[in-house]
Amino acid sequence: MIKKNNRLAKNNDFDRIFKTGRSAYSQILGVKAAPNNLSFNRYGFLVGIKVSKKAVERNKVKRRLKAIVSKEEPNLVTGWDFVFISFPLILAKNYEEIKKTATSLLKRIKAYE
Repeated sequence: MIKKNNRLAKNNDFDRIFKTGRSAYSQILGVKAAPNNLSFNRYGFLVGIKVSKKAVERNKVKRRLKAIVSKEEPNLVTGWDFVFISFPLILAKNYEEIKKTATSLLKRIKAYE
């Protein structure tokens, strides 16, 4: 579980990350990151209605992404905001494939220490 102060909630934060952040994309997932001038990281997850019309499936994707982030967080650089954007093909992938994709995208944007 991601702590409340480690979550992105405001639209202004998302807008700032989308305008100024680094990004990496694959067929199932996208990651954007921008510095936040804080001593901790914050995370946001975008799983839209285009991924699935069923809330159960969208929430499953969010849970998987949050689990991946919580396991990888000790290895990530601090002071950054990350937004994970999911695409419809993510539903056909299992947890291990999503984790592999997420870690490779984080490496591409140089998010690891």
